[in-house]
Amino acid sequence: MDAYFLDWANLLLRWVHVITAIAWIGSSFYFVFLDNNLIKPNSPDLLEKGVDGAMWAVHGGGFYNPQKYMVAPKIIHTKLHWFYWESYSTWLTGFGLFTVLYLWNAGTFLIDKSLMDWSPAAAITAALSFLVAFWLIYDTVCRVFGFRPNGERIVALTMIVVVAFAAWLSCQLFAGRAAFLLVGAMIATSMSANVFFWIIPGQRKVVAAMTSGVAMDPKELATHGKRGKQRSVHNTYFTLPVIFAMLSNHYSFLYTHENHWVILVLMMLAGALIRQFFVQRHGFHLGRAKNPLPFAIAGVVILLGVIVWMRPAPASSAPLVSNASVGYAQVSQVFAQRCGTCHGEQVQMKNVRFDTPEGVKMHALGIYQQAVVLRQMPMNNATGITEEERQLIKRWYEGGAALK
Repeated sequence: MDAYFLDWANLLLRWVHVITAIAWIGSSFYFVFLDNNLIKPNSPDLLEKGVDGAMWAVHGGGFYNPQKYMVAPKIIHTKLHWFYWESYSTWLTGFGLFTVLYLWNAGTFLIDKSLMDWSPAAAITAALSFLVAFWLIYDTVCRVFGFRPNGERIVALTMIVVVAFAAWLSCQLFAGRAAFLLVGAMIATSMSANVFFWIIPGQRKVVAAMTSGVAMDPKELATHGKRGKQRSVHNTYFTLPVIFAMLSNHYSFLYTHENHWVILVLMMLAGALIRQFFVQRHGFHLGRAKNPLPFAIAGVVILLGVIVWMRPAPASSAPLVSNASVGYAQVSQVFAQRCGTCHGEQVQMKNVRFDTPEGVKMHALGIYQQAVVLRQMPMNNATGITEEERQLIKRWYEGGAALK
């Protein structure tokens, strides 16, 4: 029964996490679009108010006229909307999902004993350390180099190295599926931390100075704006790599590859380059940015290179095993030995059990998909299923999934 409620928690958290992530990413992309499309107005009334950029847009039958002020408007006449709960909700639901799926079942999902045979408590501590350590390193690099000459280039190159090392290290310590997700989670944590520790506090200080009427040092105001803009731009480049890392856990051919950490780094780099294309594309037609096409080409070339590099070797013409029909008596022994730990009489993960013909009949397609086609089960191959046993299941299912 506990596993049943845990599955519901997993489903609902995943649902809410995707919804809030869409809201956060959507607002982030929209404001990057605005920054690159706002045009300095010529109208004296707008210039007098301190408007630095404006644009007209039409959507849903209405016309919109967003305006951006150089520092802050003199007065805000209507309700001020803050964009931060999209970020906080995404992180909270994501961490909740990570807890329910990976930390709660660390022995099954986080630990691969062929890599590191350690206790669940030690593995959980190490996993959480990734989240904290990456934020501390990233934040320190930004504060030290962020506003120096060529500082953003230094930050970018440094973080590429840090992410590559983290990807390598996580793949040495954790099960491949968990390692990929953990790299995405550590970057996503820094994205939300940017909002929590820098972007929103800086904006609150600016708003407080406006509403209190107390004069504030213009340099300090400008610093809050520059830092908020810097971290917001970083977040938009982090977005596509994080999304790839989160989606990758559904594709075992990625995280079971012998060079899986290299694949992760290359795909995340391709995502960042493609995102750079879209960022610069917004301003290119206004003459504010160079032609962004080389970034898109570089990202696509990396992506295609990974696809070609990972392509499987041609299948051997010789059959791996006999083509003789397989009966239930043969595969039931495989189910009992390789699947019974999680899907037997004592434990029914995801409310599934394979210790009876009825249970096997109900989930025959799922067994074939997960064990033969996707090769995701047993999780991390914890029970040591062999290639011959997978082929046995394949022949049994394709022969009609007999129960006698």
